[in-house]
Amino acid sequence: MVSEQLIPITGEYITLAQLLKKLNYIASGGESRFFLQTHNILVNGVPEQRRGRKLYTGDSISIDGQTYVLG
Repeated sequence: MVSEQLIPITGEYITLAQLLKKLNYIASGGESRFFLQTHNILVNGVPEQRRGRKLYTGDSISIDGQTYVLG
C-alpha cells in the first residue's frame, strides 16, 4: 500500500524546487537541478524535471516512490 502525505501550502501554488526544499530533500534551490536529474519524480503521474514547475492544491507528487499531496 502506498501512503500519501498531505503537505499544506499557503499561496496559490508552490514550485517544485520550493517543495523539495520544504520537504528537506535539498538544502538550497541551487541543488534542485542535480536532484531532479538523479531522482524519479512524478507530478500527477507524469515524469517531471522542471524545477520551476508550478504545483497547485490537489496535485500529487511522487519522489522516489514516496507520494505527497498538496492541500
